[in-house]
Amino acid sequence: MQENVQENYGLLQTAAECKARKMRLYIFFAAGMAGLLFGLDQGVISGALPFITQEWQLSSNLQEWVVSSMMVGAATGAVLAAFLSAKLGRKRSLVLGASLFIVGSLGSGLAPSVDILIVFRLVLGVSVGIASYTAPLYLAEMATKESRGKVISGYQLMVTVGILAAFLSDTALSYSGSWRWMLTVIAVPAFILLAALTRLPDSPRWLATKGRFEEAKKVLHSLNSDAAEADEELADIKETLKVKQAGWSLFKANKNVRRAVFLGVLLQVMQQFTGLNIIMYYSPKILSLAGFASMEDQMIGTVLNGIVFVLATFIAVNMVDKSGRKPALKIGFFVMALSMFILGACLYAIDGGNTAIWIGYVSASMTLLCIAGFAMSAGPVVWILCSEIQPLKSRDFGIACSTMTNWISCAVIGATFLTLVDTLGAATTFWLYGVMDVLFIVFTIYLVPETKNVSLEKIEKNLMSGKKLKNIGV
Repeated sequence: MQENVQENYGLLQTAAECKARKMRLYIFFAAGMAGLLFGLDQGVISGALPFITQEWQLSSNLQEWVVSSMMVGAATGAVLAAFLSAKLGRKRSLVLGASLFIVGSLGSGLAPSVDILIVFRLVLGVSVGIASYTAPLYLAEMATKESRGKVISGYQLMVTVGILAAFLSDTALSYSGSWRWMLTVIAVPAFILLAALTRLPDSPRWLATKGRFEEAKKVLHSLNSDAAEADEELADIKETLKVKQAGWSLFKANKNVRRAVFLGVLLQVMQQFTGLNIIMYYSPKILSLAGFASMEDQMIGTVLNGIVFVLATFIAVNMVDKSGRKPALKIGFFVMALSMFILGACLYAIDGGNTAIWIGYVSASMTLLCIAGFAMSAGPVVWILCSEIQPLKSRDFGIACSTMTNWISCAVIGATFLTLVDTLGAATTFWLYGVMDVLFIVFTIYLVPETKNVSLEKIEKNLMSGKKLKNIGV
């Protein structure tokens, strides 16, 4: 009799574990689709820009505006997302982001002039800003502490898949020069995301902030096969909610919250000023500087960039919860610094009249190495850390600040690269980014915490007790 009871309990436990696992996988897939949209919009402009420039005879300044207008919109979207996410919840914010993405991509493809194109690129940016803010936040709040790094890295993997998909689509359409289709076709995954979002639960932590504890409990029980573990997690969430102030008022009143916001902002500046996005947005331009004159060579090189981005991100997905966040950042910044210095040297030689074919191939290899260094480190790890270090009562505000900083920094990068190349020269421009990568290694050593396998509530407790930033994960 006792054996039958134990056997039945074991079967029930197995069924509960299976159900919880399926729920988590669906959540991670649906929210990860937001990363796909993020990547598609980042990648598509690289291949479309040469054809847009040719058709409308755009100056370098207008090209920069076409590229950077999306980032300006994204910075606005990140601020808007903080309000939406706090008031409407994570799920409804993602629905709005996907809807705006459809409008922006269709409008960009149909734009009759560069001015209208920039307007719809701004709309696209707002949608991407909402997604880039909400999706990592939602995933961090839905994942276990043991899998949180892998889950958010999986989101970044979807970003890289989106970039690669955009590069492949651009390459296929480049033979006909159909830049309008390049910008329009990326709306298709947004429709899929809208359908997937209908079955998503809202974040239990957001539900708890609204006093909807029974709903939060129900979601936690659907995510955990162990009811006692789910109840304990809800109790920890309630404990963090005892702080009376929230958002901006908590930021003003509490220096520890200000420290967390400062670190999130710094991390996003570090991510963007690695120089990676100039390679992604201006890949054909960089390859032309390296001596690859034909459009076909430039598009093939761009696709190779996307493939390396995806493959290297798999390293982060598999290692970030094992080896940790800090080692990945230090190695990645070193690899990016090395590649930037060598790429700058190659471009300096080319500017000096050296036309040896091997220099062009070394230059192209260094862009691939830089992408690999970013994809295994700063790409996913910065988003992970920014989702982990903010206290629950000021999480929306803190992540809004860091996400907005990401897009403002990205806009600065996109709007200045061609100008820097024209004024300082290509070699000096890349050396400048290499120096910053070295500086970021120092920042990582002395400021960045190691947060692997630590609960969000434990990180918050350490932060609010006044521990040094680099020790809040201990």
